[in-house]
Amino acid sequence: VVGEASAGDLCGEIGVLCYRPQLFTVRTKRLCQLLRLNRTTFLNIIQANVGDGTIIMNNLLQHLKDMDDPIMEGVLIETQNMLARGSMDLPLNLCFAAVKGDDSLLNKLLEKGHNANECDDNGRTPLHIAASKGSENCVLILLDHNADPNIKDSEGSVPLWEAILGGHDNIAKLLKDNGANINVGDVGHFACIAAEQNDLNLLKEIVRYGGNVTCPRYNGYTALHVAVCEGNFEIVKYLLEQGSDIDKRDIHGWTPRDLAAQQGHEDIEMIFKSLTEKKKTQPIMTIPEKHEARFLGRFTSEPVISTATSGDGLDGSSRGKSRRPRRKSSNFNNSLFGIMSQNVEKDLLLSVHQPKGMKDPLVKSSRVIISCPEKGDTIGKLVLVPGSMEELVEIGANKFGIFGGKVMNKGGGEIDDIEVIRDGDHLVFVSDGYMQQEINDTQNPQ
Repeated sequence: VVGEASAGDLCGEIGVLCYRPQLFTVRTKRLCQLLRLNRTTFLNIIQANVGDGTIIMNNLLQHLKDMDDPIMEGVLIETQNMLARGSMDLPLNLCFAAVKGDDSLLNKLLEKGHNANECDDNGRTPLHIAASKGSENCVLILLDHNADPNIKDSEGSVPLWEAILGGHDNIAKLLKDNGANINVGDVGHFACIAAEQNDLNLLKEIVRYGGNVTCPRYNGYTALHVAVCEGNFEIVKYLLEQGSDIDKRDIHGWTPRDLAAQQGHEDIEMIFKSLTEKKKTQPIMTIPEKHEARFLGRFTSEPVISTATSGDGLDGSSRGKSRRPRRKSSNFNNSLFGIMSQNVEKDLLLSVHQPKGMKDPLVKSSRVIISCPEKGDTIGKLVLVPGSMEELVEIGANKFGIFGGKVMNKGGGEIDDIEVIRDGDHLVFVSDGYMQQEINDTQNPQ
């Protein structure tokens, strides 16, 4: 007898996931209830959700490691070798190793011919993941195998920003020493994130690594716009010291000065006014125009902004054009790893034309007022409408502490689709308990 199963235990996972005979049989000694999952149904679900399969693989290996059993240790080694053998068919392998922080597995896969710049369906490379987790050994191995320190994911993030955001200063210095440049990424977006988090130190870190925090992001919104909306006087003051423009217009024509007046931030209005008066009193210096001939080198050209092409990868470079033939292995082809690999390439091709995480800029740039009478906030705050209801509910959780609540309009109607929200709407966040109390008060008036 190997052991006795208790409520919630799992059996048969080795046979299903690794496509090999289970190491032991299971018998019941008394009446009990078992929940049986059909293997074909389970693998069909994995085919449609490759990213979830990566999580399952990670959990399987961790489960085998935690069992601390000599027999299971052999299964663990065999399973890891199976994963390595499928390196040419499973583009998520390097990302999987980076998520685990397994530098040994990462090095083994790279030596077998993996491209260090391969990406998952969000455009994130192993270097993005290793930098965000602070895995110094993994970062060193990837850089030794020519990983690009300036590669961007589908949202414009670069590995250096991931390290800075995670607070891994040693990783950030290592990447910078190897040619990483934060300005290659969407610095305007990075600065807006820091301002949204009211994190002045994060803004200073961006500047310390050479980032220009006055740059706008794709919709013209700058960190100064965000800081004014948040009412953070210290961040506004710091951004003005960095040269932010108080009259910079976003996609809808709003300037930080307009937002300060519209939201009634008098202290910010005062500093804007004093800055304007200071500019008016400064003498205007004229610089004599120089009439000099302008020459270009023989093989140089004017700097141009490169445009991404639809036929290339997410970072502008083509990937996956030459692959080695699959190694024939019936166990691998029928295991979870092999089945996942047959769908990864199709998912990556679909994500090239519409990367995940990229929202419609017109939806994101709409402005609404949010409030929470339940928490005593009836005046509300002006925010940008995110790309999904989940993100909108998360904003309510962060601002008011309402978790799992509902979004209502001013008239009391529940909103369940982001598309029905219009620019200028007033949204109210309420918890489920508050809604039930309102219903009870309506049905049973005093």
